[in-house]
Amino acid sequence: MASAHPAPGPVSPEPVSPDPPAAPMPPLLTQSWLDLAFLHWAVDPADVAPLLPPGTVPDTFDGTTTYVGLVAFRMYRVGVLGLPGFPYLGSFPETNVRLYSVDEHGRRAVVFRSLDASRLIPVLVARASFRLPYVWSRMGVERSGDLLTYTSRRRPGPRGARSRIVLRAGEAVEEPTPLEHFLTARWALHTSFLGRTLYLPNAHPRWPLHRAELVECDEDLVAAAGLPAPVGEPVSVLYSPGVRVRFGPQRRRRPGG
Repeated sequence: MASAHPAPGPVSPEPVSPDPPAAPMPPLLTQSWLDLAFLHWAVDPADVAPLLPPGTVPDTFDGTTTYVGLVAFRMYRVGVLGLPGFPYLGSFPETNVRLYSVDEHGRRAVVFRSLDASRLIPVLVARASFRLPYVWSRMGVERSGDLLTYTSRRRPGPRGARSRIVLRAGEAVEEPTPLEHFLTARWALHTSFLGRTLYLPNAHPRWPLHRAELVECDEDLVAAAGLPAPVGEPVSVLYSPGVRVRFGPQRRRRPGG
């Protein structure tokens, strides 16, 4: 299947780095991402290409395979323009379905196909301000010993798309594999806004990652996001206690690109 968007030019993709760009970035948004579950499945780039913003194509690992990620976590104290984060409206569970993109300047990023969140006002603001595909859902994140359970069901009604993820966090990852860096070390998002493709950078400390055992995964969020339903076990399951994050303004091209 041919890509729905033109391929990037001859600029090669920027290297995958576990550390954020060194350039200073005035924060538009600040937040913490806590108790993250990263689940990833391999997917055909041809299935991904039509779902990406114009001017981007699937970012592939080793030039052949791209991935769909199901990432569940606790958003904590979202703040704007450097102000302190909101204690209630800015703290909520979230589960997103994300893809991996690269643009004509070689800048790697993620593309969100859906973002389920349990606070209605942040959902409405994110949809209106950045055209991000947030969805209002009933959600929970619970911990019992080393087990974490993430639940989500879209409102309204009992038949909305849903997910239930249970994992057991394990030992810390001393040195992530190249694939683990590829899937987690992402320093921007691509999104479409008023006919333009935006590149919104973020920065945070290096991910503290842990191996994790997937105890249960019952979900249909990936299929609801327009992708083939995952078959079999994820190729990667990771846990992170979390990081503090800041998002900066739109950048048109990578430094030196």
